[in-house]
Amino acid sequence: MIVPMKKVSLVIMDKTREDSLEKLRELGVMHLEKRQVNSETLSRLLDRKAKAESALGMLKAVPIPKKAPGISGQARSNGGNLRRRKTDRVRPEEFYSAEALDAAARPDLITLVMGLADEKKSLQEKFFALTKERSRIEKWGDFDPRSLAYLTEKGIRIFLYELPYKVYDALTEDTKLIVLGKDKTAVYAAVLDKEIPSEPPFDPGGQSLSEIDGAMSDIQDRLADIEGELVKLTARAGALEAEVKKLTESIEFETAKGGMDITEDTPAEYAVAWFSGFVPQDDVGILKRSCAEYGWALIADEPREDDEVPTLLKNNRLVSLIYPLTNFLEVLPGYREIDISGWFLLFFCVFFGMIFGDAGYGLLLLLIAVIGIAKTSRKGVPAGLKMLLLLSISNTVWGILTCTWFGVDTNALPDILRRISLPLISGAVAVQSDAAKAVVDQNLQIFCFSLALIQLSIAHIKGIIRNIRSLKLFGELGSLAMLIGMFNVVLALVVSNSYRQIPLMPVSLYLLAGGFALSFVFAGYEGSIGQSVLNSIKNIISVVLGVTNVFSDIMSYIRLWAVGLAGASISATVNQMAGPMLGGFFVFAGIILLVFGHGLNIVLNVLSVVVHGVRLNTLEFSGHLGLTWSGFAYKPFAKAEKS
Repeated sequence: MIVPMKKVSLVIMDKTREDSLEKLRELGVMHLEKRQVNSETLSRLLDRKAKAESALGMLKAVPIPKKAPGISGQARSNGGNLRRRKTDRVRPEEFYSAEALDAAARPDLITLVMGLADEKKSLQEKFFALTKERSRIEKWGDFDPRSLAYLTEKGIRIFLYELPYKVYDALTEDTKLIVLGKDKTAVYAAVLDKEIPSEPPFDPGGQSLSEIDGAMSDIQDRLADIEGELVKLTARAGALEAEVKKLTESIEFETAKGGMDITEDTPAEYAVAWFSGFVPQDDVGILKRSCAEYGWALIADEPREDDEVPTLLKNNRLVSLIYPLTNFLEVLPGYREIDISGWFLLFFCVFFGMIFGDAGYGLLLLLIAVIGIAKTSRKGVPAGLKMLLLLSISNTVWGILTCTWFGVDTNALPDILRRISLPLISGAVAVQSDAAKAVVDQNLQIFCFSLALIQLSIAHIKGIIRNIRSLKLFGELGSLAMLIGMFNVVLALVVSNSYRQIPLMPVSLYLLAGGFALSFVFAGYEGSIGQSVLNSIKNIISVVLGVTNVFSDIMSYIRLWAVGLAGASISATVNQMAGPMLGGFFVFAGIILLVFGHGLNIVLNVLSVVVHGVRLNTLEFSGHLGLTWSGFAYKPFAKAEKS
């Protein structure tokens, strides 16, 4: 559910502004209202943080050799995700705050890293330019271009030409030249005394090949030195991470301090400052007790309609398993919208199982989840591993029901695996004949469309409950009726001809017509039926297109069957390619092909889940709910958590 918020305003004495903000930050319950703040200190802090983040990113991108000086074995085993050990924590004086930005007293790690990175980039550009120049002049051999200038000073003029054969053959006999070399496309010649008309002479540049090679060698040596210095500096990446956190705190503090309103034309001793923010309803009591203790004035009220209120979600442990996914996607309902975390998790688990659709993959993911949970049980199991456990169970169950195991031919599976599958959707039944396969495919399609009907109906039922005291509920009833009617139309048009024999089409047409009428009259109801009808007439094109949108939304769920079928086909193809190798001399190559092929299929399935499984929840389902995912997270003004 979405936690109710209170909008609070605090009034403090201006002379205690910084001390009061420190105490407020220790409480960590108030999300400050966004204000535009400009100050020299804030600009310096922001600039410093940007540089620190750039330097940190550069250090994390440095490839760490197996035996790097200054890097512990533990750091190498972490794949370069460098963090200091508890015994190597950053000292407070290594931080930069609003009051101590001058780093002249100590070597500046950020400046050092960025300087090395800039030098590396400059050298790489110079190396590229030298490589290009070497490629341009190497056909002429190794000679000093300055010798040509010397000869010119002595009255001997020599011009170098790269002549196409047509031009070379057309030269007159009075042209004095020395052929230096030839290739398939041109003649390389030195012409004496005068230039060849209409042919630009070759520019030999300012360096010989040997000089260019020497310069490139020097650059490579310096680049190697820079790489070595950066590798050593990666051991101090933890200091930069800590500094970024400290700078973030300082920026938040400076923003809060600069965002206060202050009484004007008041003596400094009596001047007051005030600011606003949002506090979870259950935490207002904590703030009130602090106000009484520190002498702050507090006003707490319900947020106004035009207030930008942050969203804080609070659900049970099971429903909270969806948070790693929604946090990764950065989707959050608006404060005045509804929380669908529970429904999101439920249907996402179903979608995950159908898209992966393989019990073998499910058991593999289950094993990974169990091992991860066992290794992290003492420190606290990450929510992502718990979510993976749930999703892998869903995948395994669906694979068992459909008799899908690593894409292996159903006839080659043990009899027990075929018997425990569900005949209506089982691959064991589908292989019996083409007719049986068609029936299984039809059943799977019906199941997909039934999922659409169930999930989208839930959206409108929630809308009916939400508008139970308003005539707008008839608009939701109309949308629900259109959904049911369109469901039957989809089955009749898409699934099979046999479905058309069921006498539901007249009823479906009545549902569509009646639902459209109710939706036309009441969908935009805000206290006046006449105004609602007028709005529908003004937007008649959108209203009519809404009917086709219902059709497309239901049809969109067929992707679950189609994507699952594609994954199963890839698995079967990999097995067919590797099968002949496993029984002969190329058994090792066959094993590699199996591991690579199925590994690639798993990666593609993960991408499919993110694209299709998430889409059905955040687009089709959310569209029928009227959910726009316009929220932003509740982030209280607080000290950063210590690692």
